[in-house]
Amino acid sequence: MTTLTVLAPVTGQVLGLPEVPDPVFSAALVGPGVALDPDHEPRSQVIAPIAGTILKLHPHAFVVQHDDGRAVLVHLGIDTVELGGTGFLLHAAEGDVVAAGQVIVTWEPADVAAGGRSPVCPVVGLEAPVDAITPLVQPGDTVSAGAPLLSWA
Repeated sequence: MTTLTVLAPVTGQVLGLPEVPDPVFSAALVGPGVALDPDHEPRSQVIAPIAGTILKLHPHAFVVQHDDGRAVLVHLGIDTVELGGTGFLLHAAEGDVVAAGQVIVTWEPADVAAGGRSPVCPVVGLEAPVDAITPLVQPGDTVSAGAPLLSWA
């Protein structure tokens, strides 16, 4: 299997998963990865971190599966499911084949924060072995959407 480069879905500051204010993500229960504290730009675009098919798409989270079966989860904020889609605009649908870097969702991280929720975005390799995912950035780094974030061997 070839190495898969996972792109940053949003622009922001890199955090380690243990810093995510959610026990499921902070313990890497869904898979290894990193998180991003997104810039609070209005109408912030979220892009596909890899090329593939959208397996799941909710306003606050989506999963893209590569042709080789590996899947990446992008979760937009913590407890944002409680918003019922308010403040999120979808640009794709489940089953769509997308290119890495294609816009999937537009959202308002500042509104999420103003509502008392964390806008932090975990980016994880679903069911990946811990040693298969290598961060290409360090906690504290700032990355732009579309920049290489993780390497998945």
